[in-house]
Amino acid sequence: MKNFTREAFTMIELVFVIVVLGILAAVAIPRFSATRTDAQISKGRADVASIRSAIITERQSRLITGDSQFIAAGVGSGKLDGSATELFSGVLTYPVIASNSDGHWHTRASSDATSSTVKYKIGTTDVVFTYTRSTGVFTCDRATTYCPELID
Repeated sequence: MKNFTREAFTMIELVFVIVVLGILAAVAIPRFSATRTDAQISKGRADVASIRSAIITERQSRLITGDSQFIAAGVGSGKLDGSATELFSGVLTYPVIASNSDGHWHTRASSDATSSTVKYKIGTTDVVFTYTRSTGVFTCDRATTYCPELID
């Protein structure tokens, strides 16, 4: 009698493994996509909280010196966006570098002494945030996609 030893997988075993891996991939890929969006929302929430906290801290520093105004919007020394290349450098210790990729702040849509508008990108959606100097409010329109998740 001959002893047969197996030295390789059969074609049926290989096809079965490929089918199982395909099914797992079909289930896992949509979950990873949702996880990426959730991570971008979490990062945005943390950024919004930091920016709002920095605006209040700046206001408190101004109150000590007798100035009751919130920090001015716009670009330049002593303003919310301290420079044209870094967002929120007037209030944050480490300013945000503008980037047009997912999960980043970008595009100063408008900016003057009374208000400043920036965008936060989640996937292909831009969420527009507006800072208003008269009230010190930094927020977005709650009717837009992802805004409630970022500010609540």
